[in-house]
Amino acid sequence: MGSLVSKKGSASPSSKPQDDQGENSDISGKQGGTNSSEGGAKPLPPPDVGKPIEVKVCKVSDMQDGEMREVDVGGGKALLIKEDGEFSALGHKCTHYGAPLVKGVLCNGRVRCPWHGACFNAKTGDIEDFPGLDSLPKFEVTVENDNVVVKTNKKVLEKPKRMKEMSCHSPDNDTVYLIVGGGGAAIACAETLRQEGFKGKVVMATKEPHLPYDRPKLSKALDSSGEALALRDKNFFSVYDIEVLTEKEATSVDCPSKVVTFADGQTIAYDKLLIATGGKPRPCTSPGSDLQNVCLLRSPADGNYISQQGRGKNVVIVGTSFIGMEVAAYFAGKASSVSVVGVSSTPFGRVLGEQVGSILRKMHEEKGVKLYMNSGVVEFKGENGKLKEVVLQSGETIPADLCVVGIGVTPNTEFLSDSGIEMTNGALDVDKTMQTSQDHVFAAGDIAHFPLPMADGEKVSIGHWQLAKAHGRCAALNMLGQGVEFNSVPFFWTMQYGKSLRYAGHGAGFEDVVIEGSLEDMQFVAYYVKGDDVLAVASMNRDPVVAQAAEIMHSGRTLSRADAEAGSDSWKSQL
Repeated sequence: MGSLVSKKGSASPSSKPQDDQGENSDISGKQGGTNSSEGGAKPLPPPDVGKPIEVKVCKVSDMQDGEMREVDVGGGKALLIKEDGEFSALGHKCTHYGAPLVKGVLCNGRVRCPWHGACFNAKTGDIEDFPGLDSLPKFEVTVENDNVVVKTNKKVLEKPKRMKEMSCHSPDNDTVYLIVGGGGAAIACAETLRQEGFKGKVVMATKEPHLPYDRPKLSKALDSSGEALALRDKNFFSVYDIEVLTEKEATSVDCPSKVVTFADGQTIAYDKLLIATGGKPRPCTSPGSDLQNVCLLRSPADGNYISQQGRGKNVVIVGTSFIGMEVAAYFAGKASSVSVVGVSSTPFGRVLGEQVGSILRKMHEEKGVKLYMNSGVVEFKGENGKLKEVVLQSGETIPADLCVVGIGVTPNTEFLSDSGIEMTNGALDVDKTMQTSQDHVFAAGDIAHFPLPMADGEKVSIGHWQLAKAHGRCAALNMLGQGVEFNSVPFFWTMQYGKSLRYAGHGAGFEDVVIEGSLEDMQFVAYYVKGDDVLAVASMNRDPVVAQAAEIMHSGRTLSRADAEAGSDSWKSQL
């Protein structure tokens, strides 16, 4: 898509269609967009806003300070907020997956989603932390004769999302900001550059054949296409002059010369570079792992193949963390049999601990999944080159028409071996601004070894979708010289059999787990404790406890063991 930039000044601007722009982009409702064929100065036609709406929603005294309320506005709804004595009104659903924000957390001028932790400015609706990309619509609020009045219009009220104002490329600006990678960090970086007014060239080079897509859905909806998972449609990238080069694999980076070389022999010169190539699935090295239908899950094509080959067949999954167990949940009821092999005593044991892992194991077993724990694969056996059996360390043999290997990922950074960039176990060392050891080169996402504020700046590598996007945004701001330090709390989730588990923090090295509520009823909060400090909090059916804990962590405070033992009704008063 678009032209290849082989050196500065060689790429021509993409065209700017002003209609038929695609529902994923929601460009028709944007503000401040420009057509760069006119040097970034020609505004797009203003949107048709529809019939004005003005509604008295409550009395000033009806709401307490720090309160959120969902109010009816002209046949739609808005989130009414009162903080520091002032009112604001925003869209009422999270722009990520539509969670009701009234059930989330209001703290220090922002609203945090109860489901997946996205954060929005309480006054403007601008997105401030991920995993979503879009902001909330904002409605005018006035106080008239002690009545709180919300003013908007029908078309704005009907739109659940708002895209931040973004710039485009200006033909007289030859600066090239290159992004190598096409995942969450890459798109967050590209969008942030345009949101912050950067008018140079933004080029994204990804080895995948797809535009950036919602990668966490891969293991939850294996039959989804790349197009269905796309975070933005093709027209979005065209309108905002973000040039996406697909099937473009980087093979080396020459930092002194500021040049990236690709597998096809072409090069791109850059002024600033973000490396966000993500992780790649760790293969199983047991004999027979090269048989047909021993699969890794990395792309929509992988997911589609796995979904097709596993239906009605014997499916074996190696690995009991999130990828493996989500694939198991997908196939329960679809495959003839589902077997899971793991080296620990319970699924998710390393991250969630024995108690929570045992409950999740029971949930899978009740759906007919058979688990082989404290075990591993010693051999894959096949006939005519195709998988037929999996042999375990115990000597037991499991029938297998398909095996999905989900035993972790490794940083996709081999191409940087001669770059001079400092690394730790294959991950790129970055500072608080996401810059590597090389000037003008930044890294983000799974490949970044970065200082985590809530861990007192200890450097960590964490493969979370939300963090990748937060990295990408921070990197973009610092590519623009803004001197912003990374500050986000890791937040992830898993959905299995209609049950959601949420997790915030960084629990590596936890020594104890304090449980609040009932594990058996799957209505609990789990606190991961080391010494006297709570490192992380997980929950099922206890929203918005994890979002509340994340806000406390974000503020620089730490929950204690005593807080965990007293329960969330006690410590949430710290917000």
